[in-house]
Amino acid sequence: MKHTITLIPGDGIGPEITAATVRIIEAAGVDVEWETHILGAQAQEKFGTTLPEAAIESIRRNGVALKGPIMTPIGKGFTSVNVGLRKALDLYANVRPVKALPNVPCRYPELDLVIVRENTEGLYSGIEHVVVQGVVESLRVITEKASRRIIKYAFDFARDNGRKKVTAVHKANIMKLSDGLFLECFNEIAKDYPTIEADDKIIDNCCMQLVMRPEQFDVLVMENLFGDILSDLCAGLIGGLGLAPGANIGEQG
Repeated sequence: MKHTITLIPGDGIGPEITAATVRIIEAAGVDVEWETHILGAQAQEKFGTTLPEAAIESIRRNGVALKGPIMTPIGKGFTSVNVGLRKALDLYANVRPVKALPNVPCRYPELDLVIVRENTEGLYSGIEHVVVQGVVESLRVITEKASRRIIKYAFDFARDNGRKKVTAVHKANIMKLSDGLFLECFNEIAKDYPTIEADDKIIDNCCMQLVMRPEQFDVLVMENLFGDILSDLCAGLIGGLGLAPGANIGEQG
């Protein structure tokens, strides 16, 4: 059976690592027809937009894409293509397995956990503006709908993959309304999964615990910014980002 997959090589190291991935898939005997599209700075130069509609439609049509890293300018320039893709396709769950691999030296050779990150809101909603000269305001949006959806995804993932525990990561001691809402949703949904242990950690304590005793964790679920930071921290525990793949998943998979 032939599979049609959208291929987005990306930029920087992207083309090199996606080419290697394509070779691995072909060596595995999978029959794939690749639809190649460019995004980011290359697309801006060629099409006048960093996120061409043809690329989005290709992903919608095929249902799956292999994407290399795409550079986002720091402090200026165009907005994140990754965030744009997630919003356009409602890819609400970012899932990063963090599993130590055989023969790869790392601090925690038995580590096996999963980061589940809400992908569509939080500070990455992109709502920011200049209040007055020298003062900028960024809005951190947390909704019950998105919180419940990602938390349910985390518990379903744990149940379907034989995981024993889900940990909510938050800062509800300080951000009592936004993270308080997230934690409230977590505690309610946890009641529907009596066979899965549920607990929560404040984000700063969680960072320390991950470095000191990461084996205590199984599945961790959190809002967008916390997930962005913790997923890279956890990748470092097993040897680096190149060993920790990530998937952006929507309602259709």
